[in-house]
This record gives sequence, structure tokens and C-alpha cells, in this order.
Amino acid sequence: MAVLHLLILILLSCTKVECFDFNFTDFQQDNRKDLLLSDNSTIFRDALQITPDLNGDVKDTPGRAYYGKKFRLWNKKKGRLASFNTTFVINISNKDSPEVGEGLAFVLTADADVPQDSFGQWLGLVNATTNGTSRAGIVGVEFDTRKSYEEEPDGNHVGLDINSCYSIVQRSLSGYGVNLSVGVDVQVVVQYDGKNMTVFVSNRNETQRSPVPVFSVPIDLSLFLPESVHVGFSASTGEFQQLNCVRAWEFSGEDVGEDSNLLWVWIFIPILSLGLVLGLGFYIHRRRRSRKDDPESGFPNIEDHIKSSTAPRRFKLRELKRATSNFNHKNKLGKGGFGTVYKGIWKEEEIAVKRVSKKSHQGNQEFIAEVTTIGNLNHKNLVKLIGWCYENKELLLVYEYMPNGSLDKFIVYDEKTGKYDEPSQTNLSWETRLLIIQGVAESLDYLHNGSEKRVLHRDVKCSNIMLDSQFNARLGDFGLARTIQQREKTHHSTIEVAGTPGYMAPETLLLSRATVETDVYSYGVLLLEVVCGRKLGNESELNNYNNSIVNWLWEYYRKGRITDAVDSNLEGDFVEKEVECALILGLACCHPNPHFRPSMKNVLAVLTGEAEPPQVPLERPSFVWPALPPVFSHSDISLTTTQFSTFSEVDGR
Repeated sequence: MAVLHLLILILLSCTKVECFDFNFTDFQQDNRKDLLLSDNSTIFRDALQITPDLNGDVKDTPGRAYYGKKFRLWNKKKGRLASFNTTFVINISNKDSPEVGEGLAFVLTADADVPQDSFGQWLGLVNATTNGTSRAGIVGVEFDTRKSYEEEPDGNHVGLDINSCYSIVQRSLSGYGVNLSVGVDVQVVVQYDGKNMTVFVSNRNETQRSPVPVFSVPIDLSLFLPESVHVGFSASTGEFQQLNCVRAWEFSGEDVGEDSNLLWVWIFIPILSLGLVLGLGFYIHRRRRSRKDDPESGFPNIEDHIKSSTAPRRFKLRELKRATSNFNHKNKLGKGGFGTVYKGIWKEEEIAVKRVSKKSHQGNQEFIAEVTTIGNLNHKNLVKLIGWCYENKELLLVYEYMPNGSLDKFIVYDEKTGKYDEPSQTNLSWETRLLIIQGVAESLDYLHNGSEKRVLHRDVKCSNIMLDSQFNARLGDFGLARTIQQREKTHHSTIEVAGTPGYMAPETLLLSRATVETDVYSYGVLLLEVVCGRKLGNESELNNYNNSIVNWLWEYYRKGRITDAVDSNLEGDFVEKEVECALILGLACCHPNPHFRPSMKNVLAVLTGEAEPPQVPLERPSFVWPALPPVFSHSDISLTTTQFSTFSEVDGR
């Protein structure tokens, strides 16, 4: 292998590398020919004015200025990134008022044009349409003089922006003795070695001191930018007039070119090929051996499992990083035990990308279950899985984007205040709630009875119900789902008890067993939440059979006042007969005896008015096991270990 490495180094040394250098100690009118300036940028007072000087009204003005030639940032053919080092002096001030805004940024960008309406908080980088999307095509080091967002440390900070004005990292400069907006010269050094971007900031008159980096961030610029980019500055003013200028600018970069000495290439191709074959054989041997040595890693089996299914398209990690602006926290839609979901833009369409948590102890199994289960299903009330990605031990799932998010954000509110967790959310009407519980019922009926192979979801809950633009329900998160491979088979073995406390049927906790009936029980709890707008209970109550939302509603039913339990936010605007029918149906789904729970087909018939709700006793029956035998026979499709196995920990989600 040492010989192979030597050969590669020799071959790489034959690559033609050019320099991309320039140095402006100040800016004169003669320099204009070497620069590319936007309409609002100019050279004045020996400086590059990114936004106009303080003459006249210069509020709400963006501007950009670049070096005249593009910089070759990376070489796709060789997969090689260039390095660069740039030093510049900036001066930001407002002489007429103590108020300032907004700031200036050093940028590398695909597009030289200034985005429309990019003044103010957008810093001339992006606008409301392109912010957070790959269409922006820009990476910048911002010097912000106004706190525009709660997450920003203050109005005197530096940050790294990727396709967004929301920085992925930001640092206050107050601790470095630098104040950006008082009209003093500030010297900045930005270094990029092909792997990390490091930023130094200091007052110009203090440069004799050893510079201290403000931040250093690992970043692969080729993920976000084309091979050749414009290098320069972007700035904007907002409500207040501000001077944003660059007094000096030096740049030195390695421009990665094409191979120049092909003779060396032809000499070493045969030798290198032989070395690669030997090295690849050694690598495969080591991989196979390491897989055998690490059977618990789970990773070696993922692709084999997925390839055996009819899963959707496979994405590259590069694509999904671009789509989500490198998983920017501003694009975060939600987080659960399985992973974090980010909003993204792919081929001009909105998508949701779930990044499986590396801390999830069952992440690999859940990932496989999700792809091989929902990837093979097609129903209007199931979240559509667009694709998946497994690269560099990253597990990612790509779904269609649901504009209205998850159901739990709409129906769960604080019982003490009677207000929703998110007051900005729309109060769902009864008609919408009925549409939602019908949609979830249809999805479960499809899983249990309509698909080629029976599927148990095992984690039906409000946070796993997504809502499209019309508030149609889409059941998602199939990380715990299991498929019954043969329809005539009555059970499938498993080793884990999984689900969410509060939604799990009592027999699940006793028998380590999941069945069609346990899915029905979870659906019943969800139905009661939607109609009553009530949380499950506090954490100490979730595993207590006598302190659940089911027991709470059964008390109303026993007293003959079941419709009093309806969400008060509906303000009585509902059809009482429909609500009463739905609540009784929910109790029937949550019957302690699984044999007395209705099937999802029966549930649908009740919700559509084709059948009356099942009869439910006024007193909630006690949970007894073994359960009383059913008065009718039906197939028991289940997941089970041993008949009476116990467990010590519930896998809550």
C-alpha cells in the first residue's frame, strides 16, 4: 500500500497548478477595469464602496463588488478543491446617527447579479424567495452590525452563511475588542485549505499582535458552489443609512487546472492500475473481515436489504446537503427519537429530509424498515417516500413536503391555560378533524387489509400524522413498522417492545406483542386527542392504566355527558351526533380486551355513517389477561416473542 500511495503522489504532482493572485492596497478609478461592480457600488475616496457613500438617501440599498475574473474553486474531473488566503480591510460606519444597519460580507458566488429585494436583513446575499435554498448559490462570511434574528448573539458579530442569511456558525466580536460599526478600519483574514474555513478579525492598528481565529469551520465548498465562482463582497443598508466599504484587498489562491504532462500519466497508468487492483483486493478483504468482526454495526446489511426491495430512488449525500443548505438549523422542521427532519429544495420542489440520528440505538433497523415498508406502499393517506441516502454512515430519508406539518401542533394545548402550544396555529374545525381521523383510518385499513403484504405500523400517534396543504392526513414514520411476509401467517417474531407510552395497548406491555388490535388501540387514543384536544397526561401517568385520556373520557361516558369532553376551542360548532358517535368509537378502539375492538374496516364504516358505533359498557372494563375469548373468529396478525415474555424498558419515541 505504501508503494501505491507513492505512485498516486507522483501522479498528482504532475498536475498543473496555477496561482490566482491580486492585490489592491487601495482603490483608484484605474482599478475599475479589474473589477465587476453592481449599479449601487462604486470606487470613491480611495475605497470600494459596496453600497453608496453617505450622500443622499441610501436607505434600503444592496450592492455587490467582485474581482473581474472568476476563480477556479474546484476541479470536477479530479475531484480536487483549491485553497485560498485573502486579507481585506473593511470600514463600516454611520456618521449621522447612532443607529446602524445592516452589514457587509465576503462572498463566493455562482451568480454575479444582486438578488431583487435583498436590502436590509438580507445583506445583498439572498431574498425572501431564495433564502435557505440551493438557488442562492452563495457562501459568505458576514460582518453584521444589526441583530436581525433572535439567534444572533448581538449587533456586532461575524458568521458563516451558506445559501442563507442565517449563519451556520456565528461569533460576537465584542470579546475580541472589535466594534464593526464605529468607523474604524477592521482587518480580516479568511483562509481556506480545501477542508476548513478559518476567519481572523482584528483592528487594523493592532495587526502586530498574533492573530487569533474567531472561528474555524469544516466545510466542503464544492457541495454548494460551481467549479468557477465570483469572489468579492456583498452589503446592504436598511432603515438607517450606513457606509459599507472595503479599503484594501489582497487575494492569493490555488487555481486547480488540467493535467499538463501526459507523458508521466501514460508511464504510470499501467503501474497505478496494478497497484489499484492489489489495493482494492486488500481493501475488500479488510472490509469483509471488519464486517465479520463487527456484527452489531448494522451498516453492512443496509444496502443488501434495500436493494432487495422496490425502494424509490437513491440520492447522493451531496444533493441533500445542497437541498437543505448543509442541514441548516433554520430549515429544521422537527426532531424525534429517530432523527431530525429538515426542509429542502430539490429540482424546484419542496422536500422533507429526515436525518437519522447516530444516537438512535435502533437507527439502522428503523431506516431499513422505513425504506422497505413505506417505499413499497402507495396510498393517498400515506406520506410519500421519494428516496433515500446511505453514504459516509449517514442515513437519510426524503419525503414529499407537508406544508401544514404534524397534527400534534394543532390539537395539543396546555390544559391549564386552554391555549395551543403554538398560538399561531389554526384552530381546526370539526369538519377538518373528521376529515383527519377518517384519513388516518383509511391508511390503517390499507396497511392491514389493502396492501399486498399486511403491515403493522406500531407507532400510530399525532406527531406521526402529517397534514398536506388541504389538511388531508398522511400517516408517516414507518421506522417501527413490520411487514407480515405471508398473508396466511399469524405472527412474526421480534425482539423489541416498541411504541410510544400512552398509545400502547395494555397487552403490549404485558406480552411484548404487537397486533392489528394494538394498532387499533393507538388509533383510538389518537381519535380521542383530535376530538377532545387533550394531552395524553403527564409522564408519570402514561403507563398507568387508570390515568389515561381513555379513562378520563370513560368517566364522561359513564355520567351520560360524553360530548362535554369535546375540545372547548370548537365553541360548540359541531354536529353533536357525529361527535358522540366518534367518541364512542374511540372508546371501543381502546377496549381493554383486544377481541372487542373493531377492525379498521368497521371504524371506517362508522365514521362515514354506514354503521352504528359498537356497543360500549358504561363502566370501563378491567384489564384481564388472558383476555376473554372472542365471540367470533378472525385472523390474529401479530408480532410476538414468547407467549408471556416480560420486559424492563419501553422504547418510547
